[in-house]
Amino acid sequence: MTITTTPAMTAGHDSSREYALARFHFDAKAYTDAARLLEGVLAEEPGNLSVRLLLARSLYHSAQLSRAADELRRVLEQDPAEDYARLMLGRTLQRQGRPDEARVHLRLAAAMGAETV
Repeated sequence: MTITTTPAMTAGHDSSREYALARFHFDAKAYTDAARLLEGVLAEEPGNLSVRLLLARSLYHSAQLSRAADELRRVLEQDPAEDYARLMLGRTLQRQGRPDEARVHLRLAAAMGAETV
């Protein structure tokens, strides 16, 4: 599903508006569109872990697994106790066929109390 944006929706460069629009795309399962918008927001706010985590989720759901893993590692560099990022990294590595690497992250996530839905 591709959602078309109008110039009025993206006029100017307001990070909060772009983030909200990216959330809209993510919720609509337009993950590639969400990722594109989030990359722009992240360029302006590279330390924003919420943006980086949503970008990683968007990349994961659009099967851009290497890029998702890279973003998740960046989250964990900034916040090693981010249990959801740890869980997602484990699942991403599983999807890439890297079970040994995944196991380490999944065990850590479980020890940290991450939900394993």
